[in-house]
Amino acid sequence: MKLDSKIPSGPLAQKWDKHKFDMKLVNPANKRKFDVIVVGSGLAGASSAATMAELGYRVKCFCFQDSPRRAHSIAAQGGINAAKNYQNDGDSVYRLFYDTIKGGDFRAREANVYRLAQVSVNIIDQCVAQGVPFAREYGGLLANRSFGGAQVSRTFYARGQTGQQLLLGAYQALCRQIGKGNVKMYPRTEMVDLVVVDGHAKGVIIRDLVTGEITAHAADAVVLATGGYGNVFYLSTNAKGCNVTATWRAYKKGAAFANPCYTQIHPTCIPVSGEHQSKLTLMSESLRNDGRVWVPKKKGDTRRPDQIPEEERDYVLERKYPSFGNLAPRDISSRAAKEVCDEGRGVGPGGLGVYLDFADAIKRLGEDTIRERYANLFDMYEKITGENAYKTPMRIYPAVHYTMGGSWVDYNLMSSIPGLFVIGEANFSDHGANRLGASALMQGLADGYFILPYTIGNYFASEKQPKPKLDHPEFKKAMEGVQALTKKLLSINGKRTVTSFHRELGKLMWDKCGMARSAESLKEALKRIPELRAEFWKNVKVTGEGAALNQDLEAAGRVADFLEFAELLCLDALTREESCGGHFRVEYQEEGEAKRDDEHFAFVSAWEYQGPDKPPILNKEPLVYEEVHMSTRSYK
Repeated sequence: MKLDSKIPSGPLAQKWDKHKFDMKLVNPANKRKFDVIVVGSGLAGASSAATMAELGYRVKCFCFQDSPRRAHSIAAQGGINAAKNYQNDGDSVYRLFYDTIKGGDFRAREANVYRLAQVSVNIIDQCVAQGVPFAREYGGLLANRSFGGAQVSRTFYARGQTGQQLLLGAYQALCRQIGKGNVKMYPRTEMVDLVVVDGHAKGVIIRDLVTGEITAHAADAVVLATGGYGNVFYLSTNAKGCNVTATWRAYKKGAAFANPCYTQIHPTCIPVSGEHQSKLTLMSESLRNDGRVWVPKKKGDTRRPDQIPEEERDYVLERKYPSFGNLAPRDISSRAAKEVCDEGRGVGPGGLGVYLDFADAIKRLGEDTIRERYANLFDMYEKITGENAYKTPMRIYPAVHYTMGGSWVDYNLMSSIPGLFVIGEANFSDHGANRLGASALMQGLADGYFILPYTIGNYFASEKQPKPKLDHPEFKKAMEGVQALTKKLLSINGKRTVTSFHRELGKLMWDKCGMARSAESLKEALKRIPELRAEFWKNVKVTGEGAALNQDLEAAGRVADFLEFAELLCLDALTREESCGGHFRVEYQEEGEAKRDDEHFAFVSAWEYQGPDKPPILNKEPLVYEEVHMSTRSYK
């Protein structure tokens, strides 16, 4: 496989503008001749479907929720980054670009990240025009707060529900196009295969999750906006339905999968309370603007927090990273929390927690101000834990959150299969080895509103590949493959539930390939995963039938994909013999910090599928930095 990133020539700051001019255009009247399938209707999916329909393309949009309003984008709480510099505190497009490159531990593609920073300023204007109720300062300007990895305030927010408000903005734009007949919406459906004709993505196979009906849909291009794969760990902050199926099945049709080992551990989650849990709850990173992270200085100190005097507290992040304090980036903050808990200084049941304390902020600003900023987050915390965080510190612990890896895409957001575009969290392109907080919403909307609508037109104008008819042999073959898989899953009739396999896989992944990884632990995982997968195909019990509502069957298909994908994730982690961002190999560290190897590993790992039971091929896209110097990342 030859990877061509299609990065434009010229100075970094001019690449995107030059590229937009150089790209071929589709005449407005001709746009009506092209059909586009969008899979997913979160921020990336809804914004791209709405924008392309506005331009004149005919769009079909599929989502497995009962409404696009329920996409997991609503769970993003804290904010969205943009280089507006409303605070006049030294921000700029270049500073946002540099912070994002540095935050990703110099493992992201420079040109993509600069474009993201450029486009960020337009996103805010677009969302304000849609009526997104961003917080405002007394004088009427939009308010900003800080997030990890930055020393400026560039994060726009709507209390602790920014993702939800942005999604409602995109949803309104989508509904407008649905109403005009330019978008046909298919809720409660799941993409179960990609159809490739003459080397180009030309359609999808869809299962109706209510009736079980399997149908084929053809188009001139396919867009995947299906989110990340964090649920391979079973316990994560992702919604239960989040999965790897769309990008994994595209990988098996030839779409390279990039950097799967780059998974983000978020430091600000409510700690695990027991084996009964099926997901974890995120407490927004924005809370670290006003909350201070601390643990007792003494091991095994079980006193209530209000009984531990100031001099006996260790404000961990402020001590270790004085320049950034409690707003150190996520990977670094997570490891610091794990370190003190491993030392026996953790708090709460099992000692797996650290305090996030708002007492100083409440004393300084007043409880009303803190309520105004974070009320719904405090309410959520109290509902889950029964504790009032205005009176006693929150307890938090790291958990799997976002995934920086995903389908490999070029500068145009097109995968290694022509005609297959992948946007938002489903691609790998903008965050390197660690995503800075408030950058996921920025990337999803940048891809959907401002980048893909340009680049997909260039594909249509450049490639004269007609849309195939549904009686094409490739559609028939894909349909038969899906039906055979469904039949196989239903016929096993074993003794173990789908969930039991998922839970066992997740625990294995967390223990062997979680916050800390080693060659030894990864080899253990790579030995066990194929055994677990073989047991799944012999002993799983999938109840119900195929031609009906069957959530057990849905889950089985997704877990089957996780059982294959997990092996690739561990293989990628084993192959990358360095520590960078969220990928922390214990053999490669310096004074507890990640130790990169720029000489040997300054590349994107793009894995190519070779067939069942055959090892994938590792393709490498070199990371070349023209503007920034790869330096040791320090937040001290």
